[in-house]
Amino acid sequence: MESLTFQNSYIICVISVAVILGSLAECRVQTSKLASFDYPAINCRKHSAVLTDFGAVGDGKTSNTKAFNSAISKLSQYSNDGGAQLIVPPGKWLTGSFNLTSHFTLFLQKDAVILASQDESEWPQLPILPSYGRGRDAPKGRYSSLIFGTNLTDVIITGNNGTIDGQGSSWWKKFKSGELKLTRPYMIELMYSDQIQISHLTLINSPTWFVHPIYSSNIIVNGLTILAPVDSPNTDGINPDSSTNVRIEDNYIVSGDDCIAIKSGWDEYGIKVGKPSQHIIIRRLTCISPDSAMIALGSEMSGGIQDVRAEDITAITTESAVRIKSAIGRGAFVKDIFVKGMNLNTMKYVFWMTGTYGDHPDKGFDPRALPKVSGINYRDVTAKNVTFAGKLEGISNDPFTGICVSNVTIEMSEQRSKKKLPWNCTDVAGVSSNVSPQPCELLPVKKDKLDCAYPTDKLPIENVQFKSCSFKSSAF
Repeated sequence: MESLTFQNSYIICVISVAVILGSLAECRVQTSKLASFDYPAINCRKHSAVLTDFGAVGDGKTSNTKAFNSAISKLSQYSNDGGAQLIVPPGKWLTGSFNLTSHFTLFLQKDAVILASQDESEWPQLPILPSYGRGRDAPKGRYSSLIFGTNLTDVIITGNNGTIDGQGSSWWKKFKSGELKLTRPYMIELMYSDQIQISHLTLINSPTWFVHPIYSSNIIVNGLTILAPVDSPNTDGINPDSSTNVRIEDNYIVSGDDCIAIKSGWDEYGIKVGKPSQHIIIRRLTCISPDSAMIALGSEMSGGIQDVRAEDITAITTESAVRIKSAIGRGAFVKDIFVKGMNLNTMKYVFWMTGTYGDHPDKGFDPRALPKVSGINYRDVTAKNVTFAGKLEGISNDPFTGICVSNVTIEMSEQRSKKKLPWNCTDVAGVSSNVSPQPCELLPVKKDKLDCAYPTDKLPIENVQFKSCSFKSSAF
């Protein structure tokens, strides 16, 4: 691994006098003795630098926005020469929004903390997303994410469990009090990008969504610990949006909203852009979210959602497991959804689908644009302390079809009202097998034992292997 001449923590420059044409600056780099280390990544880098090489101060008070931008600008020149990695050493590095570059790795060492600035002047304004038509918090623009990038290739954000702290409480207060004129920043957003890895970090207290790849492809999100207060507004964990070939695995999420939400645009704007979220695998997820879902499909799904696979997933004290949210005006489809191996404890709903999630960006939505929800498969589910086994509500004259539920054991809560049925179903159609308590009549029991479908093939993103990459401390 080659290193840049500014790799170490400080540079001592000795000014020598030239005999003929003025003076010559001769620089000697003195090593900071950062320990060498290895880490797994989709691609390794030829060049390295440390954030302190660019004047950064890790005291938690000094703004390092300029240092991050200077470092990434300098390292971008190596995108066609083996790429570069920027090491964030131990310390508290306060910064506003900054943009990444291609063939680049941002690595947070253990005990490194990136702190999001609370100075709004350090958050540039971005235009609204074309598939949404407006900001989510306010109609006009939105703030750039803390870590942002667009039209990039081969981007890695990783570490040895370093931390990114969004310091979101001030944003949550402004949202709740209606003070916001722009939509709150996400923590990490990558747009129109390909080959993305986000891994082995602790992310806390985002102003709103934590991880938001949009209009992107070939994405791996793994080994994240994502934490937000369970009453914090819209702090979704991982939201692949109009993105394809996505692998989400080995993540632990405590959230005030959905732990994972798969989206693809909002009403007429999402229909116009027409970019589905598809070919997504989620596995070994643990979620805690008392007021939201472990995995949500929608509600903004107007570009379509297709071929989502989830397995070996756990929810504790969470409102619902895999929830489908849609409405008249959304259009598009949610289809070919496969879930197996859910372990649930203390849930309001195990199965929840709704066709009346009627939040719209404006009055321009088409009431004739009906979503098509079909091919929804659940199998091998164990749930305890549950209030309702299932609440399945399709749309009149547009039923949700092809629902399959098999090998499910649900233990109902002792506190639930005996007057309320465990299942409530309208405008849906499907089958069930070996399910307790017995589902509603719209999911009739198959006489022969049935295992609901789950694909046996692998998605291309599942075949991507990590390389062993390294940072070597050296001096010149």
